[in-house]
Amino acid sequence: MFESKYSKVLTVILVIVIIAIIGLLGFLAYDFYQKYYITKEASDFVDNYKGEVSDSDTNTSNTDENAVGSLEELNSTPAGTSSTSTGKKQKYKGFDAIGTISIPTINCYYPILEDMTPKALETSVVMLYPTNADYLNQPGNCVIVGHNYRNGVFFSNLKRLNNGDKITIDDYKGGRKTYSIYNKFETTSTDTSFYQRDTAGKAEITLSTCTDASNDMRTIILAREE
Repeated sequence: MFESKYSKVLTVILVIVIIAIIGLLGFLAYDFYQKYYITKEASDFVDNYKGEVSDSDTNTSNTDENAVGSLEELNSTPAGTSSTSTGKKQKYKGFDAIGTISIPTINCYYPILEDMTPKALETSVVMLYPTNADYLNQPGNCVIVGHNYRNGVFFSNLKRLNNGDKITIDDYKGGRKTYSIYNKFETTSTDTSFYQRDTAGKAEITLSTCTDASNDMRTIILAREE
């Protein structure tokens, strides 16, 4: 009788262990899918996107050094943007990609999507502010957000960036600018005080993601064009 009960207990434990192993393998497989396939698809897209950039047709040559990034300017025609400029937005998994972001220091290469929706945020990084794609790489500040899945995907590794690290943005009009990080801090998810900042006529970008510790806190990276 005792041996029979002992055998049943061992069987139950064995079943639990097998289920736990299957669950762990499933989690590891999904994590591998995110780390490998999602990042590979994104980096391949960035490589192809870069291939269409023309060094002789960049937004840098159109920059108005007297422009200032402010809310009033962001609600009007951006300085340096030609009304005859044409550019075709490529599609990435059904979303309009208005540009790409490359951060070699943390091996981060992703399309920048235009649609600020939950599905878009699950697909790549997204331009949050301003809502007009034409402002990317133009004087003023652009805010780009991405999820932190704590596994290296999207903006999970922003915390590893430091002042002086470089970020390259390619836009859909063929422009390319390299930005240098000059500030890094944490703040609350409701803090937008740094969005409408005076950039002294320079193009700047802000990167934002959740901290590892809390979804209610944000890691913020500020960078300006070189």
